[in-house]
Amino acid sequence: MTVTEQLASLETSPEWEDIEFPPGDLESQELPLESYLHLQQILLLIKCLDWLWRDRNDYFDAGNLTIYYSPHQKKSSDFRGPDFFVVLDTERRSRKSWVVWEEGGKYPHIIVELLSSSTAKTDRTEKKKIYQDIFRTPEYFWFDPESLEFQGFALIQGTYQPITPNDMGHLWSEQLQLFLGIENRQLRFFSPDGVLVPTPEESATEAQKQLEFERQQKDKLAAKLRELGIDPEQL
Repeated sequence: MTVTEQLASLETSPEWEDIEFPPGDLESQELPLESYLHLQQILLLIKCLDWLWRDRNDYFDAGNLTIYYSPHQKKSSDFRGPDFFVVLDTERRSRKSWVVWEEGGKYPHIIVELLSSSTAKTDRTEKKKIYQDIFRTPEYFWFDPESLEFQGFALIQGTYQPITPNDMGHLWSEQLQLFLGIENRQLRFFSPDGVLVPTPEESATEAQKQLEFERQQKDKLAAKLRELGIDPEQL
């Protein structure tokens, strides 16, 4: 029996309430990431979404974290946790892993896998089928930090259908109400209006630029007033 068949057989297993569950505080068991690019990409996605949603407490996002979804079998030996995923309508708090039976049966609403030479085939086939048939994750994206291959799928009537890119090559996420697209060879989030979702550092830089612009405008106005014989300090 293949891994996929084993996973599918869980659909006909007894109800979870009749099963003796393993402990809920299971440690993540993910392997080291493929490269520095993969690590930076995961951190970037988490950082940007957390900054954008800094006032929200109704979601959980993580990277390279194990998802335990079967009380019969903690995890298939052929299946690892997603590189990046988001669960909506849940509590925003630290977790060692995502244990489905401890989270009200919730699975990720969106998953992003980062392709590499060793994982691309599995990401495009077996994992895609698991996310479609077992997780029923509404949206699945993959991105290759090296080649910049980028594709997304939405679950429509139980089957993943390709998401059509807009004129900028961005793919819409109905779940996040954001676009995903490539900017400077990295996968980034964009607002519905197409504005890049910044990191905290980028936001601070933009704020500083705005303050500097306002200072320059104020100085120009003061200089103009002096040319007209008006002391700006007396205004």
